[in-house]
Amino acid sequence: MPIRVTLDRVLAARRMTLSELSDRVGVTLANLSILKTGKARAVRFSTLDAICRVLECQPGDLLEWVDGPPDEPGG
Repeated sequence: MPIRVTLDRVLAARRMTLSELSDRVGVTLANLSILKTGKARAVRFSTLDAICRVLECQPGDLLEWVDGPPDEPGG
């Protein structure tokens, strides 16, 4: 997938665990884990907003585009 989630890097820089982020953001640990591992197919702007508020970062700090073939629809 050409969009890569870099949440793990930002968490490490903030010395915060995924569990702590989950508690602060109000998103389940399972959903944050799906996002962190790059398995999410979408993210709500409200979730992205909450994560950025807690981590004091920009959306671009959490997402990056990498060159490669796009995902197949439905795949």
